[in-house]
Amino acid sequence: MKILKLNKLTSAYDISSTFNRCKVDNKICLKVNTDLNASSDILSWFEQINQTLIINQQIWWQCQTLLIEGFANIVEHAHKNLPRETPIEIEVRLSNQQIEIRIFSHGEAFDLQKELREISELEDNKRERGRGLKIMSAIADKLSYEQTDDHRYCLFIKKFY
Repeated sequence: MKILKLNKLTSAYDISSTFNRCKVDNKICLKVNTDLNASSDILSWFEQINQTLIINQQIWWQCQTLLIEGFANIVEHAHKNLPRETPIEIEVRLSNQQIEIRIFSHGEAFDLQKELREISELEDNKRERGRGLKIMSAIADKLSYEQTDDHRYCLFIKKFY
């Protein structure tokens, strides 16, 4: 992945056919293909938001978990029948009290709250898969999945620190 210097007021621009980035003060953006192999690149990109304010290490690990679990759920569920080239856009905003993560997808409607009610509690869930949403719900201070005005869906995650 090519590394480019960002000007303070730079908006989204192409780095390659796979990645787009933007950075404006305490907001960063990334666009990736529907590919779980992008996870390590996403975490590397995410590190830049923790450079300005030093977040407690435990909170930072929780935010990394939320980001990757959210991304994996979009790839494996929302985009499961879509081409690999289908973009997933990630936006992260940091303030002095909270971090907000938005993951935009082109998948189908999904009732997150209903799914959370139907999934077994973590202690009772012995399945190898299917615990990600419960983990996210336990860690996040706010978690939602709603349609946007442009007919995409947004997985919204908020974590206070």
